[in-house]
Amino acid sequence: MICVRTRTPQETEYLGQRMAKFLSPGDLISLTGDLGAGKTLFVQGVARGLGIKENVTSPTFTIIQEYYGGRLPLYHMDVYRLKSSQEMEDLGYEEYFYGEGVTLIEWGNLITDILPREHLVLEFVPIEEGREINFYPRGRHYERIVEELTGYDYSSRR
Repeated sequence: MICVRTRTPQETEYLGQRMAKFLSPGDLISLTGDLGAGKTLFVQGVARGLGIKENVTSPTFTIIQEYYGGRLPLYHMDVYRLKSSQEMEDLGYEEYFYGEGVTLIEWGNLITDILPREHLVLEFVPIEEGREINFYPRGRHYERIVEELTGYDYSSRR
């Protein structure tokens, strides 16, 4: 696990913007943390980093928002209101998870049973002076993304 601290909402958004440079089609990021922890701010930064001009909002009631017009499509999901991961099946989640865009899932910890084996988990933890964002890469591809973003060399652990 790698921890990055951001002091302001702008820093959280900027971290997402920087991460966008390293994302590829089919990448999936699961975002966890309490309400107001910074998950949507981070997604807004990723959208900006991908070159998406639309205003990105939390899809709490629509569950899935799709954004185009950037380097890659962005699929933004909020699964907080789902009762089970079976509801994701009804929404055709595989088209998003294995599609041509990048998928970011708020409250992804609620549907871990259907997430691909390899993905990236970001845990947002409010602290007194901002937030901590803990990175948990699952798979070498996501380790490389975290290495690029944070400078942490996972290969030294092997």
